[in-house]
Amino acid sequence: MCLGLAGPVLGMCLSMPTGAEVTVGDPLPLIQLEGDSGGHLDGTSWNSNSLSNKLHILMYVDPDEVKVNAHVEDALAEQGFDREKVRSVAVINMAATWKPNFVIDMILKQKQEKYPHTLYLRDLRGEMVSRWGLADNSYHVLLVGHEGEALFSVGGALSKEQVAELISIINQRLSAL
Repeated sequence: MCLGLAGPVLGMCLSMPTGAEVTVGDPLPLIQLEGDSGGHLDGTSWNSNSLSNKLHILMYVDPDEVKVNAHVEDALAEQGFDREKVRSVAVINMAATWKPNFVIDMILKQKQEKYPHTLYLRDLRGEMVSRWGLADNSYHVLLVGHEGEALFSVGGALSKEQVAELISIINQRLSAL
């Protein structure tokens, strides 16, 4: 579609995600991470349909960008949300790094032990980039509602205002239960 164009238009086309963009308010398309595409740290498969019946804060992280949104993680931890109502999911974009998978796996297993209430997943081929349009080579924060719909979606470093908006949306959803 963008072939044959030159200059700034070509640059815009090259930067567009290849898959569907996550649209706030819409349900997320199904993603299955299994086998060569990733899944749980123990190698079992994971299905995005599990992101329902609770609020899920999903952090999609390039291992080279783990500190980009440390302030977001700290702000969310300070809130002390009820773990029965708000779950955290860390999906590691293994395709976005030069680091060997076995090194990342060791680190993730240590993190899983340290933070047992966070679900750690591996995306070996960047499925969430191509299927959901999440930020590649970055750190994307996605809030998923009870029906599997996107409630908040921002890639890159979140501003103070965006962090406040995320926390506000979570509190509004919790008070509506």
